[in-house]
Amino acid sequence: MNDDGVKKALVRCAVGFDTSEVVEEYTMADGELKLVKRKVTRRDVPPDIKAVKMLLDGEADIGGMSDEELEERRKKLLAMLENNAEKKD
Repeated sequence: MNDDGVKKALVRCAVGFDTSEVVEEYTMADGELKLVKRKVTRRDVPPDIKAVKMLLDGEADIGGMSDEELEERRKKLLAMLENNAEKKD
């Protein structure tokens, strides 16, 4: 996985996501596999504060940023959160 993929995964963990797991149970009948049971489990993974901290630590020190730079960073983070919320809908 490249650095961009790692960062995308970290952002996904930082903002939270939905996931689903499919479990299928088969049986052998008349020489063929037949689906007996299919269970789909959906769950919401909440935002992970450790991932947020890793993202913030990986960027420039915010103590030395100007008000304009901080405002731009705030807008960027809000846009990321809105984009994630749109994907969930």
